[in-house]
Amino acid sequence: MGVKMASKTHVVMLPWSAFGHIIPFFQLSVAIAKAGVRVSLVSTPRNIERLPKPPPNLSSLIKFVELPFPTMEDEQIFPEGAEATVDVPFEKIQFLKVAFDLLQQPFKQYVADASPDWIIVDFFPHWVTEICREYGVPLVFFSVLSAAASAFLGPVDGGRPSRRSSESLTSPPEWITFPSSVALKGFEQKAFLSGDPTDETSGKTASERYAKIAVACQAMVVRSCVEYEGEYLNLLGNLMGKPVIPVGLLPPEMPPEETETRDSLWEENFKWLKKQKPKSVVFIGFGSECKLTKDQVHEIAYGLELSELPFLWSLRKPDWVVEGDDALPSGFRDRTSGRGIVCIGWAAQMEILAHPSIGGSLFHSGWGSIIENLQFGHCLVVLPFIYDQGLNARLAVEKGFAVEIERGEDGSFRREDIAKSLRLAMVSEEGEKLRMRAREAAAIFGDRKLHQDHYIGGFVEYLKNGSAKQN
Repeated sequence: MGVKMASKTHVVMLPWSAFGHIIPFFQLSVAIAKAGVRVSLVSTPRNIERLPKPPPNLSSLIKFVELPFPTMEDEQIFPEGAEATVDVPFEKIQFLKVAFDLLQQPFKQYVADASPDWIIVDFFPHWVTEICREYGVPLVFFSVLSAAASAFLGPVDGGRPSRRSSESLTSPPEWITFPSSVALKGFEQKAFLSGDPTDETSGKTASERYAKIAVACQAMVVRSCVEYEGEYLNLLGNLMGKPVIPVGLLPPEMPPEETETRDSLWEENFKWLKKQKPKSVVFIGFGSECKLTKDQVHEIAYGLELSELPFLWSLRKPDWVVEGDDALPSGFRDRTSGRGIVCIGWAAQMEILAHPSIGGSLFHSGWGSIIENLQFGHCLVVLPFIYDQGLNARLAVEKGFAVEIERGEDGSFRREDIAKSLRLAMVSEEGEKLRMRAREAAAIFGDRKLHQDHYIGGFVEYLKNGSAKQN
């Protein structure tokens, strides 16, 4: 897909220091750069270092701007090189928020020097609203959530989103006036609410940050499309009372057919994949943010064993083990030898998902991962843990693309239910409709022309014509 002639429009982006935010911002940067817009993506050095390289033909349009990671009073508070949520334990994320807020002054100086036409942020840096006001730069709020999850949070009421009590989280809110199953389960609501503490330094909850950005922004853009959740996009526009612009699904760049950087272990894994029947292998991956307990890892392992399906499991080495293989039940590798592979650590996830032998995925139902899977037409077996994952899971089940693993009231799950859900999605006659729906979804989720030309094209027109910078 070619690059359109460069325009004078200059957009600055600042995502929160979590790769679930940074990666969609990077993907949006690439997409609007292809449409000729100059983009400066701002973050701290280690985060930028871990981003993919932009396509070479966009090098003149995409600039990475490194702001030094702030020095904390207690220099030992973070592990060395920690700059994102994936680098720190959950209980230290509150300090990462404090560090991020210290970027306010260097970011303000950068805006003063760069004089951009637009600033795009997510829910976190509430202080950008004052910077935009001071320099007359219009603000766009980029929600990395699905439209359904954003709509679930509700309208901003008195400077806060409307959903505050735990009782209101376990059923669809009254403002969703069409049939919907998008709500949290009892065990999810506690984690959802506990993820919104007041930062001791800033005195701002995540909800208050969200509300301040939502009120001040000129428009909200959503990583979504009408073809998947048009009813929620329409509702979100009504709730926000300002333009809500879908930018498409930002499907990740397709991996090359052969990757030169593969190591010998991955060469063997792909040789094994080539020997498997088309659409027969289930991929298991819970990313780096979901930190699974020993019981959870073992239940998943025993579930895979019981399913008798071929599998490829990308398992992040848990904090509670010394050697990676210690994470697995005793004898698991031997009992599943030949039928399944467990890779501890990094995995070439996009390359794996693009392989014709993969037919489904067992994962946490993060929105980005749903997009990655459905662009290849894989059926989804979802086991949500944190943040908006439960809401995404309900919507994917509602749309007929997913089966959700049964859970106890405390959120626990059993190996038998893992096996049952996997077999339903991958091989049973009962799951044929689900597999068919997932294959159909690939026509939407994998349609790069739709997402780039129609959705990104429409957003770029808005950037060029929606509002001039106030001088």
